[in-house]
Amino acid sequence: MYAVVETGGKQMRIETGDQILVERLSGNVGESVEFEDVRLIVDGEEVVADKEVLGSAKVRAVIRGHGRGKKVIAFRFKRRKKVRTKRGHRQPYTQIEVTDILASG
Repeated sequence: MYAVVETGGKQMRIETGDQILVERLSGNVGESVEFEDVRLIVDGEEVVADKEVLGSAKVRAVIRGHGRGKKVIAFRFKRRKKVRTKRGHRQPYTQIEVTDILASG
């Protein structure tokens, strides 16, 4: 059984027991979080994509840690104009472990 959930503007395919990195969530390590924006649930041969049925579906997970991703360098350059701008960015993330996929409430 797996589900497709949207969080942080991205859709992810998750199964029970998966440990994934998502956009930064508020909460402390060990706290439980619920994702209510479930887009699809597949259980064997049964596929549920109806918005009315998925309105009560939830995915529960536990926060395992917080961190920051690898540094991404944004470098802007114009030759012969002395224009050079270098910026770095590290995207914060939260590591979660999926515990339950509930098809109805």
